[in-house]
Amino acid sequence: MEITCRVYRPRDPRKTPLYGLLDSLYRRVKGAWEERFERSYGFWRGLVDEVVRSYLACGLWQGGFARVRCRRCPEEYLVAFSCKRRGVCPSCGAKRAAELAAFLQDEVVEQVGHAQWVFTIPKMLRIYFLHHRELLGALSLAAYQTVKELMAAAAVEEKGFRPGMVSVVQTFGEGAKFHPHVHALCSRGGWTASGEWIPLPYVDEGAAEKLFRHKVLALLRRRGLLSQERIEMLNSWRRSGFSVHNRVFVHPRDGREFEALVRYMMRPPVSLARLHFTPGSHEVVYVPKGGHDDIEPTEGERIDAMEFAARVLVQIPDPRRHLVRYYGAYSNASRGKRKRAAASAEPSSPDQAPEDAVIPDGPYRTALRRRWAELIRRVYEVDPLICPRCGSEMHVIGFITQPALIDRILDHLRRRDKFPRPPPLSSQPLATPA
Repeated sequence: MEITCRVYRPRDPRKTPLYGLLDSLYRRVKGAWEERFERSYGFWRGLVDEVVRSYLACGLWQGGFARVRCRRCPEEYLVAFSCKRRGVCPSCGAKRAAELAAFLQDEVVEQVGHAQWVFTIPKMLRIYFLHHRELLGALSLAAYQTVKELMAAAAVEEKGFRPGMVSVVQTFGEGAKFHPHVHALCSRGGWTASGEWIPLPYVDEGAAEKLFRHKVLALLRRRGLLSQERIEMLNSWRRSGFSVHNRVFVHPRDGREFEALVRYMMRPPVSLARLHFTPGSHEVVYVPKGGHDDIEPTEGERIDAMEFAARVLVQIPDPRRHLVRYYGAYSNASRGKRKRAAASAEPSSPDQAPEDAVIPDGPYRTALRRRWAELIRRVYEVDPLICPRCGSEMHVIGFITQPALIDRILDHLRRRDKFPRPPPLSSQPLATPA
């Protein structure tokens, strides 16, 4: 019997172009920031040092690792610790997106249709959100208010009508340029105060754009960043620069489609498959979106390497600033009320429950979602706990954090291994023992 899934191999982040870019140019970019980049990207932020330092140590055995061993044979490998930083590390960003998708499916969204709404603003206004990043939360709220008001009007002002919405603030556009906008997962309808579901499969994008534009301009006016004369000038443009798109749908109970959409909304600023950089080079090549599989690296956009590194550093979010927000029927308060109502309706003891009923265990489910092996399965579609030698189950036997012990183990592995490491993934099928 053959196992058709691929075999997990620990990654080597030093072989990625983004690692090479920041490892070789970070100090130069920081030294030239005031003279070259401050005018375009604002003052240097001290938090960047720690984030980049953690990223450059992410996935390296020298910082500590877990030992994973097979239960039936002597096969063993090491898994380095992750940085878990936002905005830079593609690996940690992908795992965070997979965890969010599982959380939304398990505990947040209802089994109804959803649509992705994308809210964008004109280039002229993006500079305000670069220098006042606290406005990104207000931009997300303006997006929800736009959805809620239009849906409530379409529902003929049903009492207490509220849709459910999960928003993700993205600050990057093509080529990692600073481009603040909102991706939102919205229910295609809403719930009344009595809990009745009212479907609303269509909301006009043109009306949404006008309402969203009004709210954003009013926001900047209240903060003293835009004058009334500048607002009137923006409103007089034939093309406002604002846009709202809501034509991407997810059908109820389509888990794979739902997860793919959430991971797209949470994707990191830089795609490693599209970025090409050689340490020592003065340029990076960023292949056009959707064309990295059939376009040669030399045919992409050529960007000054230090400029591209500066764009990447600008994407690092401020600490304690949420990028994911929950509104309406999906807000924390609403979910808490539903959980309390469900708990009061559940049988008081397991003996009173139906024989085939599964009593939910919230903390256990949360821990399972966050397990390293489960996130690897979701991101790379490989099982890291299948032995590459015999196909049996593997398990973590310990965590190594002491520097002296780390050096001893790594030195032993260097003497033992006479051949280069295998590639990160192998698609060769495995044979299980009889």
